[in-house]
Amino acid sequence: MRIGILTHHYINNFGAFLQAYSLQKAIKEIYPKADVYIINCVNIKHFVINTGGWFRFYKKKENIACWVNKIKLPWTFAKERKKHMSLTSICYNAKGIEKFNMDYIVIGSDEVWNYSETKGNAKVKFGIGLNKEKLIAYAPSVGETKGVDIPEYVINGIKKFKAVSARDYLTEELVEKIRNEEISRVVDPTFLVKIPDETVEGINRPYILFYYCDGLKEEEKKKIFAYAKKKNMDIYGAGECDKKYSKITVNLTPFQWVWMFRNAEYIITGTFHGTVFSMLNHRQFACYLTNQSRIEKVGSLLRDFGLNEKQTNGTAEELIKQIEKKIDYDDIEKKINVSREKSIKFLADNII
Repeated sequence: MRIGILTHHYINNFGAFLQAYSLQKAIKEIYPKADVYIINCVNIKHFVINTGGWFRFYKKKENIACWVNKIKLPWTFAKERKKHMSLTSICYNAKGIEKFNMDYIVIGSDEVWNYSETKGNAKVKFGIGLNKEKLIAYAPSVGETKGVDIPEYVINGIKKFKAVSARDYLTEELVEKIRNEEISRVVDPTFLVKIPDETVEGINRPYILFYYCDGLKEEEKKKIFAYAKKKNMDIYGAGECDKKYSKITVNLTPFQWVWMFRNAEYIITGTFHGTVFSMLNHRQFACYLTNQSRIEKVGSLLRDFGLNEKQTNGTAEELIKQIEKKIDYDDIEKKINVSREKSIKFLADNII
């Protein structure tokens, strides 16, 4: 049996890499005799815009040393994809995918169904043009998409899938409306498998880890730096730049990125996978969300696990209060295990 995974694997983003890696690993664990591939179908526009973004210089946050390390990341990701993913040859459309003669194609996870987003949206991720394979949707997300007209190709595409699951409530709502059936809510693929890590050298003291809190006011950030100093803690960014951080930790492999989450004392994040890896590694964390898509995705995740209060107003006082407030991870782990078993069952029941 040949199983292909179609997702945003080509994006130079730690969460995008790790969800694709994890889904491939999870399916291979369920079906050890199957040939499982990441379909190397690249949306050129999406790839170019994402890659080009790493070359911008933000003078308020970066110095030359930060920038030089940052622009190495696209090459780091390229090497890691070749090393850790079973990639098909490259293709660019449904016609190219059909040549791989897959028995099943699993579409997801990530925002593969965000049809209102112009960079990454592609009809092929709704199954358009894929007619030879059985289609499964695992944990797709529509991002913030709501209250807009649903294109005909989205409706027709979603109807043709053998089975569909959803990662968040907006996606669940959309698919149930289109298919007129109850949809399985599953977890992001990173919940399904054990993910290794790689040590980041030169980090020896307890630290607070930041991961993309876009829009966090400078005066609030200064207060958090002062708090860290008082506690004899360093501050790092997980694959992001700020010349005020204790060390430049931007050019990381995805598994070094995992290590930084696994070993942080506290985490402050504004992203979905920053939240996921805080939870998976039983860290004390707080969220500050400004991007509407992240508000929808992370908000849904926090509600699912009873962690609503971790979404803060972005003041240093509230962020510090939440990172110091202990999470009952015995309870969270029970919920994760239930969701993990349900999610693996969805894959096992539908790829047959």
